[in-house]
Amino acid sequence: MPKLKTIYVCSECGAQYSKWNGKCPSCGEWNTMEEDVIDTSPRASKSSSPTPMRDIPVKKLSEVGTDDEVRYSTGCGELDRVLGGGLVKGSLVLLGGEPGIGKSTLLLQICNYFGHEHSILYVSGEESARQVKLRADRLGVASDELYLLSITDAEQVCDAVRSHKPDIVIIDSIQTMNIRDISSSSGSITQVRECTNLFMHLAKDLEIPIFLVGHVNKDGAIAGPKVMEHIVDTVLFFEGERNQSYRLLRAVKNRYGSTNEISVFDMSDTGLKEVPNPSEMFLSGRPVGVSGCAIGCVMEGSRPILAEVQALVTKSSYASPRRTSTGFDFSRLAIIIATLEKRAGLFYGTLDIYVNVVGGFRLDEPAADLPVALALYSSLLDMPIDEKLAAFGEIGLGGEVRNISNIPQRINEAARLGFTRVIVPKTSLRSLDPKAYGIGIVGVSNIRQAFEYLKKMNGRD
Repeated sequence: MPKLKTIYVCSECGAQYSKWNGKCPSCGEWNTMEEDVIDTSPRASKSSSPTPMRDIPVKKLSEVGTDDEVRYSTGCGELDRVLGGGLVKGSLVLLGGEPGIGKSTLLLQICNYFGHEHSILYVSGEESARQVKLRADRLGVASDELYLLSITDAEQVCDAVRSHKPDIVIIDSIQTMNIRDISSSSGSITQVRECTNLFMHLAKDLEIPIFLVGHVNKDGAIAGPKVMEHIVDTVLFFEGERNQSYRLLRAVKNRYGSTNEISVFDMSDTGLKEVPNPSEMFLSGRPVGVSGCAIGCVMEGSRPILAEVQALVTKSSYASPRRTSTGFDFSRLAIIIATLEKRAGLFYGTLDIYVNVVGGFRLDEPAADLPVALALYSSLLDMPIDEKLAAFGEIGLGGEVRNISNIPQRINEAARLGFTRVIVPKTSLRSLDPKAYGIGIVGVSNIRQAFEYLKKMNGRD
């Protein structure tokens, strides 16, 4: 008869405790304790005979060969970009996102490309083989090398992989997998952690890349213990608004490439389609002659992306004015507003302020400070900004516009999309040749100079 014991496991750090705590003593996070049941019955005693010594193969780094191709192309350029150039053999990739965001759709679509040269085992713990077939027909996926397996026993999945030896394995999803010797239910912290560890050893032993689909919790983080993200090699996260068709795929962790790259997809009835030029997508439908609209440029890895920032400054009907920010850090917005009031002599104290980044995109880079400030200034004075003007720069607490990285790439992207002027930090002009870009480059040292330039363009000297 197994002896069961109830424990509480922190979903952030994986620490275990015998009683519930509101705050984890190990990592300090609040409300992360989850109840779990473990088997504490004694296992069969090991033989008392000494274990014979075995020769463990140890290699020098110089002896490890890299001549063989170690990456698979997924057939999707946007996915290859996020993976760092392709799918690495023997890697364990975790793909997370909200329900219905497109995780299973993306993996099933790349099976259509993989199936031409590689064998694929698609393990579905949530759908039957018939349901997967219906979805494949809708997406136009047809491959003779795509094999389906609809079970939830992780050990049986490993036996099937060792028996058939496919080139690629897809597990949909890790929360449905379970190990029979563990008494806790599927989706529990223990089951998710041990199943992930089992698949990790399988991928490394057979050098087979494995995709794991992961659900998210109510806070938007990948469900399960944080240690699961430490076990896998790559963590990809699908982002997007439910009322919009665009999806962003971002690498949160990648042992074989950069974590700064993003990919953009368009969700349609026939599946996900690549968006090779995200800047044009985010700028489509841009209003002309409307105040409070400014264009900024941020770097996502090696890719410059132009995005539209909208600001609405209006008289407040409340005792305490409202401040709302979508797609831009709220704390950073408060700092910019305070800087504009102190250094530029503007007043926003009794006004409601709403800032929005169009397209569901998020601006996390300091280079977005200047376009946000210009949008706030434009809305306050009801003065439109030229639709052919872009700006990027970091704003300091002294009102100065500070230098940022990758200035040439940002300017080239603006010129490629038809912009005629850009406002950049004046310190960046030292390393630039303005005549080499075919676009007007205006250098400013502080926000007052940027505002004066806007006034001059609108004839408000």
